[in-house]
Amino acid sequence: MYFSSMGIIFNRHDQKERRHDLRSHATKAEQILWQGLKTRSCAGVKFRRQHGIGPFIVDFYCPKHKLVIEVDGSSHAHTQQYDNNRQMQIEALGLQIMRFTNEEVIENPDRVIECIERIILGGANPPKVPELRTPTTP
Repeated sequence: MYFSSMGIIFNRHDQKERRHDLRSHATKAEQILWQGLKTRSCAGVKFRRQHGIGPFIVDFYCPKHKLVIEVDGSSHAHTQQYDNNRQMQIEALGLQIMRFTNEEVIENPDRVIECIERIILGGANPPKVPELRTPTTP
């Protein structure tokens, strides 16, 4: 659990069961992406999955680079306003968010990992691939 001057920001205790449930029932795309992120296999940095940030739980988080990775499935299609508000609040904490669709991760996981590595390693922009969206900036 991590604290800030505003109180508990990361991995709030009241979210513990929900985070565990999300890890236990990950989507196919989340499972595929986790294979490329776990054990420091992406640019040598540690990622956490289903990590609590304030009232939200993000799919993946790299604390060293303050980078959030979200994999958006069909459930996100009907919650655009909620996702926009959530993103604004997370970015207000100084975190960067990259979003990929389930299809992008499933169909081309190596390109998704490459895109994430470019951001981590200081590349100005991710690869110019039409099916991959660029990260948002705070």
